[in-house]
Amino acid sequence: MEKVKYKLKKNDLVKVVTGKEKGKTGTIVKVDSSKGGVIVSGINMVKKCKKPKKRGEKGGIIEIEALINISNVMIMCKKCGPTRVGIEVSGNNKTRKCKKCGETL
Repeated sequence: MEKVKYKLKKNDLVKVVTGKEKGKTGTIVKVDSSKGGVIVSGINMVKKCKKPKKRGEKGGIIEIEALINISNVMIMCKKCGPTRVGIEVSGNNKTRKCKKCGETL
């Protein structure tokens, strides 16, 4: 797949709008543009079997965050809650703005 530029970035506060984790909020840990998903802290936890790599290291079942499709999350505005993102260009600067109230994100 090709890489696509998204309006969501690392450390943005987002809300899950669909799926089993609907209604939960968290911050973005990683944006994977090639797969079209984001990893949100504490959301969509899955269990994974881990083998010990070195001597003395323990293996077992660990819980990690899995990808959520980027279309299933919305950025949270401080004033109005979950919203879409617009981009305003002024000179050479681009700023992300809330579509509802116009505040910068």
